[in-house]
Amino acid sequence: MTMRTAINTILEQEQLNFLLTNRVPRRLLTRFMGWFSRIEQPLVRRLSIAVWRLFCDVDLSDAKKQDFASLHDCFVRELRDGARPIDADPAVLVSPCDAIVGACGMVNGGELLQVKGRAYPLHEFLGDPARAEEYAGGTYVTLRLTAGMYHRFHAPHDCAVEQVAYIPGDVWNVNPAALKRVDKLYCRNERALVRTRLAPGGHSVTLVPVAAILVAGIRLRFLGLAFKLRDAAAVIPCAVRLRKGEEMGWFEQGSTIIVLAPKGFALAERVQEGRRIRMGESLMRLP
Repeated sequence: MTMRTAINTILEQEQLNFLLTNRVPRRLLTRFMGWFSRIEQPLVRRLSIAVWRLFCDVDLSDAKKQDFASLHDCFVRELRDGARPIDADPAVLVSPCDAIVGACGMVNGGELLQVKGRAYPLHEFLGDPARAEEYAGGTYVTLRLTAGMYHRFHAPHDCAVEQVAYIPGDVWNVNPAALKRVDKLYCRNERALVRTRLAPGGHSVTLVPVAAILVAGIRLRFLGLAFKLRDAAAVIPCAVRLRKGEEMGWFEQGSTIIVLAPKGFALAERVQEGRRIRMGESLMRLP
C-alpha cells in the first residue's frame, strides 16, 4: 500500500475526516495556510508542493507553466491555451469550473438540497428573499472543486456581470462528510454572489463561489479585488461584459460554486451527482 493510498483510506472514514477537517480552529488555520502557502523560499516551496501532491490527486500536465514560485502559485495556476475547449453552442450554459457535481435539480419550495435528506433555504443562502423568488422553480447545480483541481472559474456564457454581493461567514469544510453533518452549511460559509445577465434572452444567472477551510479567499479578476475572512459584507454594482469561457476569478484553494438559473433552464444530460465535469463542458440548456 502506498503512502497516498493509506492516507486516503484514513480520510475516507467519514467521522474521522469530519473531526480532522472541522473540529479544529478553522479560521486561524485558514489564515495560517494563506500566509504559509505564499512563502517563496525554494526548500519550503518544494516540500509543501510535494506534501500537497501526496494528499491530493494533482495533475499539472495542462498548466501554463511547470515552475512555481510558491505553493499558492501552484494552487492558482493558469491553464495552457486550448486545455479546456468551450462548448460554443449558444443554447448551452457551460460549467464555470472543473468540479465534481454535487446536489442538483429544481429549486422546490424555496429550498435546495445540500445532500439527500438535508436542504437549505435559498433566501437565507442569497441573503435576499426577493432574489430567491426570482429563482423559484428554477434550476441549480452544486460544483465541488477538490483541493487538487484547477481552481479558476470562468463565465458560463456571454454575459454582463451586474452585481457582486459579498457575505462573510465561517469556513466549514464542504466535503461530503461535513455536508451530511452541518445543517445549512452553505448558508454559514463565506461566499460571493455574482449576478450575471446573459446576452441571449436576458436571463439572470447567479454564480455563488463558497469558500471553505484553508480557502477563505475569493478573488474576482474582473473587479480587481479579493474577498477575505476579515472583510465586511458588501454589495458592489458593476457592468462588466464577459465572453463565454473568459476567466472570472479564482479560489485560493478548492471549494464550491453553486450555479442558479431561472425557470426554463434544463440540466445537461452529463450533469449527474458524483460525475466529474470540466470547465467549458455543457452544464445546462437555455429555455
